[in-house]
Amino acid sequence: KKLNLKPIMRMNGNFARKLMTKETVEAVCELVQCEERQGALKELMDLYLKMKPVWRSSCPAKECPELLCQYSYHSQRFAELLSTKFKYRYEGKITNYFH
Repeated sequence: KKLNLKPIMRMNGNFARKLMTKETVEAVCELVQCEERQGALKELMDLYLKMKPVWRSSCPAKECPELLCQYSYHSQRFAELLSTKFKYRYEGKITNYFH
């Protein structure tokens, strides 16, 4: 599948944000060979897309209250997936560049 992205050694925030969309989930997950990790990556991307409106909103309580209520659960599940399925890249913290 074509994503119109130029490959680079280290991903900057803008490049990573282009990969984290509903349209690119399947193409990105195809790059991971292990089916178990593909499933975990799909779940990570889904959680990311559910959490993003909360931190991008100027007033999440008014603009996306249902997502705000689920935010704590989603962020805990996100950290759990990172620490179990992708622990070689996760050192107990999510960098500022993540969102």
